[in-house]
Amino acid sequence: MAVPGRQAPTDLAATELFAVDAYRRSFESEVAEVDPEQNRVRLARTAFYPGGGGQPHDLGLLSWDGGKAEVVRVKREGARIWHWLETAELPQAGVELLGELDWERRHLLMRTHTALHVLCGVIWKEFEIPVTGGNMEPGRGRLDFPLPSLSQDLGERIERRMNEEIQAAREVMVEFVGRAEADLDPALIRTAANLIPAEIDPLRVIDIVGVDRQADGGTHVADTSMVGAVAVVGMESKGKENKRIRIEVRDA
Repeated sequence: MAVPGRQAPTDLAATELFAVDAYRRSFESEVAEVDPEQNRVRLARTAFYPGGGGQPHDLGLLSWDGGKAEVVRVKREGARIWHWLETAELPQAGVELLGELDWERRHLLMRTHTALHVLCGVIWKEFEIPVTGGNMEPGRGRLDFPLPSLSQDLGERIERRMNEEIQAAREVMVEFVGRAEADLDPALIRTAANLIPAEIDPLRVIDIVGVDRQADGGTHVADTSMVGAVAVVGMESKGKENKRIRIEVRDA
């Protein structure tokens, strides 16, 4: 399983556990900083995904000696990742605690995110066009493309091609690629506008072998068969050359 990242920066691998091991369900850490005004804490390391790229943040639980609290929000602010807690008694800085993800929700988001990358790969192979927008929730997601038109035949073909790639059990690799190398590959950053700041170096890259390879910070399953199956559940025109494709993840 290609869970660990290859060539991951040492500091990233030690602090942002979700970036190198999407299957990490629990972890131990120290409270690095407390913000009582916003009822949140920063941890020395975390497996909670802070949201981004259309993928929602994780939920879960933090437990420490004498207390526990639900994690209701996670967000990156600059270099810091904050965890908002549903409790009146925050743990103090320096306290050791246990973090546990809402794994059922996270795993469904992983399946959904990988399915969206398969959709992106299928569209790229057929049309070589970028993504203009996207979003997801557990089990459902959508991507927007500058397609000239939509049709029932297109939706059926996309659904069939996606399920073929999913059933092929394509390995999902996590890599870290130097920015200079990444900038030479126009297919690596598939958004219509490059929204990834130039100072982010190296880029984290998700490679669904033979299907899709692009810069991405989210969490994914280890191979496409773990997605299960997908259905195209809607297609909408959002403008002259902006078409939305909605998918749903289902059990195989």
